[in-house]
Amino acid sequence: MTIMIRRRNLLRAGALGLAGMGLNAKFPAWAQTGSSGLRADMPTLTGEDIRLRIAYDMFKVGGRTGHAITMNGVLPAPLIRLREGQNVRLHVENTLDEDTSIHWHGLILPFHMDGVPGISFPGIKPGKTFTYEFPIKQAGTYWYHSHSGLQEQLGHYGPLVIDPAGTEPAAYDREHVIVLSDWTFNHPHQLILKLKQKGAYFNRQKQTLTDGTMSAAERAEWGGMRMDPADIADINGTTYSFLINGHGPSENWTGLFKPGERVRLRFINASAMTIFNVRIPGLPMTVVEADGQPVRPVETDEFQISVAETYDIIVTPTADQAFTLVAEAIDRSGMARATLAPRLGMVAAVPVLRERPTLSMRDMGMGGMGGGDSCAPEHAAMGHCTPGQPAAAMNHSMRDKSTVPASVKVGVGVDMIAPMPVDRTGDRPLGLEKEPHRVLTYHDLAPLVPFSDKRPPARSVDIHLTGNMERFMWSFDGKKMNEGFEPIRFELNERVRVNLINNSMMNHPIHIHGHFFELVTGKDHGHPIKHTVNVMPGGKASFDLTADAPGDWAFHCHLLYHMHAGMMNVVKVRPMTEGGAA
Repeated sequence: MTIMIRRRNLLRAGALGLAGMGLNAKFPAWAQTGSSGLRADMPTLTGEDIRLRIAYDMFKVGGRTGHAITMNGVLPAPLIRLREGQNVRLHVENTLDEDTSIHWHGLILPFHMDGVPGISFPGIKPGKTFTYEFPIKQAGTYWYHSHSGLQEQLGHYGPLVIDPAGTEPAAYDREHVIVLSDWTFNHPHQLILKLKQKGAYFNRQKQTLTDGTMSAAERAEWGGMRMDPADIADINGTTYSFLINGHGPSENWTGLFKPGERVRLRFINASAMTIFNVRIPGLPMTVVEADGQPVRPVETDEFQISVAETYDIIVTPTADQAFTLVAEAIDRSGMARATLAPRLGMVAAVPVLRERPTLSMRDMGMGGMGGGDSCAPEHAAMGHCTPGQPAAAMNHSMRDKSTVPASVKVGVGVDMIAPMPVDRTGDRPLGLEKEPHRVLTYHDLAPLVPFSDKRPPARSVDIHLTGNMERFMWSFDGKKMNEGFEPIRFELNERVRVNLINNSMMNHPIHIHGHFFELVTGKDHGHPIKHTVNVMPGGKASFDLTADAPGDWAFHCHLLYHMHAGMMNVVKVRPMTEGGAA
């Protein structure tokens, strides 16, 4: 079925001449603050035949209106709700004057239905309709979005929930889908132009002479390296409005509950560039699913959700009171905010933004050494520093390219090399290192059902995440997409370990299409099964992959502007030929 209701923040006020006519009275019930449940607060499409219409539209938030791209007239796009084991046909009509596409993020499907122009299909031309058709082989929380240009930044994204064919592993009484996103009234191409002109253009939180978070010596070290310890988010709250289900902080989206209910919150980070730290003060959260895959329940007080990840949590509020849901941008430049409450109109205190974090030597890929720490014996044995000298006296820096492996193309696009990257999958996220409460890490996640392939990896592949922050150039192994890169080749059904080595000072959420992988954590309780992993600055993350899906698959950083700038490649999965090549 198709839902064509216009949302309150998508009304074509100017085009229809409705300015000044009391538009609030025209808001549909599900679009008003305080919507009361999943199917009440979000248009939902179900069944085997679903129609989506992609169009230019207008979006209103915070009293301002801007141009958007919507599906069926809403932003976020309608919730698509399917069931494991069914077949689905999704008819996508393009009314834009440019090509478009939809990628079904995290879904296991034939590669020609994956929706990546130039890799798995040619795209959807203006005025044309394309039908995606595939069986639903999984359950969980996922999402869908454009893979054409920068359309995702303009609102071209929506949630997708697949109910299991059998019993739900994590029982609940009520649920809410929580779509986190970032919105700008600037055109995306204007943003990337500004980033190209000056990498830290949007950073308004730079170090000052009176900043007490860093000593004069440390400040001088950073200055000598021509790097900014406060450069954490390329685009932030100076430009972005942070949204929950299309509502800005002042509009206070509200989800209802009855005291004592088990409430499932399906978090989807559909942002273009924003990593969020999520908490509900006064309400413990139990994580039951990550990237659509059930995990052993683990209780926490805060978790970081990187771009393109999903987390399902269960909360059980017992008191007749409201709670504030806080999604704070990683650099603390702003937040998305909503309310959970027993009744409409209830509110809870909104916490102030916490002190903005700064990068450390560990974030620069200098192992566990922070500024002023003594040279550790293991680092001295590697020749990286001299015993008795501080960390700053290391013989290598992020601009020393003498240790770069031959596989990395060194040039103007690579201005930093982490000298001692370490596995950071067990680290608390940036800015949450000293929080007194519990903070989720990847090491806390264990699969409810172990990964099906128990074979050890037959080989290992290193992929360096490279870039030039000042020129906003991003790549894998120093090679940008479509500029001399070599595809990543896997033999069909090959078991391979992929080592992601972050040579930059930025977080990079890396996503592979068409596959799930086991994130290697070294924990005895099993490795979490994911499709996206956030690789911390100066860190490493490894995953074991079974290349069981033949075809060509996109592999990229899910920070939209990093991908657009070149941090993308193609994974080719082929049967082994007689000549020994995949």
